[in-house]
Amino acid sequence: MTLKHLTESQQFDIATIAELFQLADGLEGKTEDSLKGKILASLFYEPSTRTRFSFETAMMKLGGNVLTAENANEASSSVKGETIEDTVRVLNYYADVIVIRHPESGASERAASVSNVPVINAGDGAGQHPTQALLDLYTIQREHGNIDGTHIALVGDLRYGRAARSISYLLGKYKDIKITFVSSPDLKMGDDIKAYLDRQGVTYSETEAFEDAMHTVDVVYQTRVQKERFPSEAEYLKFKGRYVINRELADSMKKGAIIIHPLPRVGEIMPEVDDSPHAVYFKQVGYGLIVRMALLKYLLA
Repeated sequence: MTLKHLTESQQFDIATIAELFQLADGLEGKTEDSLKGKILASLFYEPSTRTRFSFETAMMKLGGNVLTAENANEASSSVKGETIEDTVRVLNYYADVIVIRHPESGASERAASVSNVPVINAGDGAGQHPTQALLDLYTIQREHGNIDGTHIALVGDLRYGRAARSISYLLGKYKDIKITFVSSPDLKMGDDIKAYLDRQGVTYSETEAFEDAMHTVDVVYQTRVQKERFPSEAEYLKFKGRYVINRELADSMKKGAIIIHPLPRVGEIMPEVDDSPHAVYFKQVGYGLIVRMALLKYLLA
């Protein structure tokens, strides 16, 4: 599979995912110079800790360099009215790859449409976050042992949460996957994702019964309620704190089951859970670094 830009999870096939995961395995704990002389432009119109730092660290660990616009909505010519397309055209003269985060769904597609260098979607509004999905899947493989046959609960804000949408697209490529969507009716998974899973023959169900799902699944994918996507604070507060994992609930999970989270967490996993054998969300951050190293090497080396 040839991959020039990465804007959505659907672009991956199983063979490419397997190749990237094998690359990631070999890059763990490594520093090399395979991308020496290459430059990554980090163009972030929304806040980020893990995604921006991990891409920049990944590039430097591969011997490359980084240009950063961490508040591009305030510190770039977008303040003057410059379009994404024009900004990307300019960056093509400075960088070998562009990593972009933007509050509008479809922004990365717009960027890719005018770019001669690879564009990587680092999150576009409530749309997609394909590299998050890739590292989530890698975490499941590393910590659960396999992807085929996995029963996963996607919990929380499934309406606005781009990470849950993105991993659903990847899970649809594997065999004997079972998904339990856990959310309030107002935050349920979009019909477009469910239609895709129907086409892929994936078994899924929807419930508000969080505790029941916790007892039976192999993977709990907890998510935060996306405050920045809600029309008002009052609307956000209606849903915040609806689904919270405490230590008692974590201890009720079956042996070998894991809890993952794209982070940041905002009260939906209590700190008392952090040393549970089921909690792997901080290890997930480390896996994210080597997965992004693998992706950059795949695109540029």
